[in-house]
Parts: sequence; structure tokens; C-alpha cells
Amino acid sequence: MGNQLTDIAPNARFLPTFQSLHVVVIGLDSAGKTSLLYRLKLKEFVKTIPTKGFNTEKVKVVIGSSRAITLQVWDVGGQEKLRPLWKSYTRRTDGMVFVVDSTELERMEEAKVELHKITRTSENQGVPVLILANKQDVDTALAVGEVEKLLAVHELSATTLRHVQSCSAVDGRGLQAGLEKLHEMILKRKKIVKHSRTRKR
Repeated sequence: MGNQLTDIAPNARFLPTFQSLHVVVIGLDSAGKTSLLYRLKLKEFVKTIPTKGFNTEKVKVVIGSSRAITLQVWDVGGQEKLRPLWKSYTRRTDGMVFVVDSTELERMEEAKVELHKITRTSENQGVPVLILANKQDVDTALAVGEVEKLLAVHELSATTLRHVQSCSAVDGRGLQAGLEKLHEMILKRKKIVKHSRTRKR
């Protein structure tokens, strides 16, 4: 879906030479993951159906005033039976985006369990996580601070770079700031990994 549409890069000459960054979007079912993916890809809200497997799109994101980066984004279904598959997608990923529905207080505990489980797997140690508190366009949405507390973000491993961002797939608010932060965390982690490899030599 949307592959035939032109990518949303302002100008190809600003693109850096490295290949696209691999980003995986996960979270409970109905959190708004696919709508967020297509908000990024098409710059509009797309009403979607539950994802049975995964969706993947190349998305161009402008960082700062001129530089664009390419993200290969994988959006994986969040139904309970699909969650064991998350590990296959997050293996060797550059960054994870964990989406929560800010209007669903009763599912925050379930989201917390899944967030902590996926960040603690051996392959995901230290992988940066952008937590998107989605559906902020709804009046009953919890504030980002409450979401952070309910997900016990402070209890995540000290090696896991993370950032909690309020956002809305409906109007796009918060997405740009969140992705810029994710990009910053990915670069920071690459430096840390490179530095530790150099020290081991």
C-alpha cells in the first residue's frame, strides 16, 4: 500500500550515503501502529484493519532543516498470538518504536509487560526505544508523564536508550520530534558500540 506514491523526501541530494536504518514498530493490537506508519509514509491519516502479519515501508524523514534519512519501517501485528514473532523482527534492528494507546488505561499493565519483555531479550540489549503515547487527539488520553509511569520506563535496563513522546496518528503531532529523538539515540548507540569494539582490540 502506498508503494506507488512518491516518497516524501524534500530533495534527494540531501540524502546521506549510508543505507536505510532498520526500525521496527511494535505494541499491543489496536494501539495505532499501522496508522502511524501510513501517517509517516503518506502524510495523512489512513483507517486501517488489524495487521495479521506485518507491513513494511521505506519512509523518508527530514531531520533538522535539510537532512533527510531513510527508514525501513516494519510494523508488526500486536495480537497476543503474534507477539512471540516480534523477536524475529527486532533482531539486529537499529531502533524500536513501541506504540501505546494513551486512552486505554486498563491495558497499560499488559503493554508494560510486553515492553519490558522485548527490551530484555538478549538480541535487543541496548537497542534504542522510542515509546509513542498515541491517540493524544482524544480528550480522555493519559498525559505522557502518566504513560511513562504506568509503563515503568525508569525500570528498563540502564543500557537501553529510551524516549517517551506524545503523538497522534490522526493529526501527526509529535511524530517528527519522536523520530528525530530516535535517530539521535540510534547514532549515539552506534558510537557506543564502535567505541567498545575499539577498546576490545
